[in-house]
Amino acid sequence: MSNQPDRIIIFDTTLRDGEQSPGASLTVEEKLTIARSLARLGVDIIEAGFPYASPGDFKAVQKIAQTVGTENGPTICGLARATKNDIKTAAEALKPAFKSRIHTFIATSDIHLKHKLKKTREEVLAIAPEMVAYAKTFTDDVEFSPEDAGRSDPEFMYQVLEAAIAAGATTINIPDTVGYTTPSEFGALIKGIKDNVPNIDQAIISVHGHDDLGLAVANFLEAVKNGARQLECTINGIGERAGNAALEELVMALHVRRQYFNPFLGRSVDATEPLTNINTQEIYKTSRLVSNLTGMIVQPNKAIVGANAFAHESGIHQDGVLKNKLTYEIMDAESIGLTNNQIVLGKLSGRNAFRTRLNELGFELSETELNNAFLRFKEVADKKKEITDWDLEAIVNDEIQQAPELFRLELVQVSCGDHSAPTATVTLRNPEGKELTDAAIGTGPVDAVYKAINRVVNVPNELIEFSVKSVTAGIDAMGEVTIRLRYEGRIYSGYAANTDIITASARAYISALNRLYGSIQEESKENSSQGVLTPQG
Repeated sequence: MSNQPDRIIIFDTTLRDGEQSPGASLTVEEKLTIARSLARLGVDIIEAGFPYASPGDFKAVQKIAQTVGTENGPTICGLARATKNDIKTAAEALKPAFKSRIHTFIATSDIHLKHKLKKTREEVLAIAPEMVAYAKTFTDDVEFSPEDAGRSDPEFMYQVLEAAIAAGATTINIPDTVGYTTPSEFGALIKGIKDNVPNIDQAIISVHGHDDLGLAVANFLEAVKNGARQLECTINGIGERAGNAALEELVMALHVRRQYFNPFLGRSVDATEPLTNINTQEIYKTSRLVSNLTGMIVQPNKAIVGANAFAHESGIHQDGVLKNKLTYEIMDAESIGLTNNQIVLGKLSGRNAFRTRLNELGFELSETELNNAFLRFKEVADKKKEITDWDLEAIVNDEIQQAPELFRLELVQVSCGDHSAPTATVTLRNPEGKELTDAAIGTGPVDAVYKAINRVVNVPNELIEFSVKSVTAGIDAMGEVTIRLRYEGRIYSGYAANTDIITASARAYISALNRLYGSIQEESKENSSQGVLTPQG
């Protein structure tokens, strides 16, 4: 990557910083699913997690390193504070990867030094190169970040960066940790580093930023103009607080406006080569996957991947687009993988045709997942005349995105009308394999179903979000349901798709409850064990 100075390196931190979004907690298998999708997308580096944070994070990073970190795959990165325990644990988790990176950090702003680290500038200036050198004993690829760089004294930060590079850091990441800077300030910060860190030519300049003022993407693009060559971003811009710079917005801005950015990367204005290694046609699919697994809905007016991004309501706009798309569209929907609803399969289609089409859509399923998805496909095909690619994606996502089945929905039946009390009967199979049935009355059919399920599962929770959307148009469209539950301050999401919206609602609720119940069980095991919090090698 470093031998391509005219390319922008895409460092994806969806699985690390993105997962820090409230309610976006993911299982190991879900992280692996997203990591595979990121590899297909073509990201250069996947920051798979913070291995020292928990046994779950360690396991996820290790499994992604084993499965996705192949010779032809992306570099797998693990985050570590500037301490030996953090760095050693990250190195152990990353061992299986063909290409690994340790990303270590320590704060450099006076406010962090005084109130968080309780250390002097001199202490930090000593710690940074020592820990970079220690990380270097495990891998040649070491990234160093001065946390809260945006509010740090530049002169002190220059010293820390120079020392880190001298100790072996190959990437220097400049984080706007609290989303405070403006584009001109951030660009000047990057320029100042290029002009004042004597050995900066020995490292790639990276940027990481949050969207608290809605300026993250603009800040990054200004950083590119001033010498940054790696962008740390997330799918759909998810992350702490207001989120991170959005990968899809950055990539498509660089793609659509490459003639503008070409000179800043030493290219001729008219050069047509892409500025990143991203396969843009995987963007929409990856966005939907992350949204479904995290339970974080993409707002309709979101740039690039929102439902309205390529929609035109105004008659003048519609007329112009029909005559020539360029009148009101600066990019083609197909360029991000948003295809027309092409009819691809029907109820007479066989397993081989089904498998082939899923492979073309980029899905890699185990034999069990394929069998389950094929059965669901047949059920939907009996109800729908036309099966589209979007229907297939919804069917497959519904199968592979379910939490481990501790509780299984066996039956849901509702009775409702404008002059009757909505009533629901549900039958669930519990973790011991016993079938339990109960009924409840609610304010509506879905409320009745959820109350009946709660009576069976008997795990207290608060439903904080319920979202329904149609996959395709038409009366027989599949509906996707995404919900979020809160339990003891934590948020758990569930997703399901079905032509019957009541069934989809019930399955989504069970999916979230299974995540909640599984988390309670896991915590119970951890509390009863005497092991150390983080695995060591």
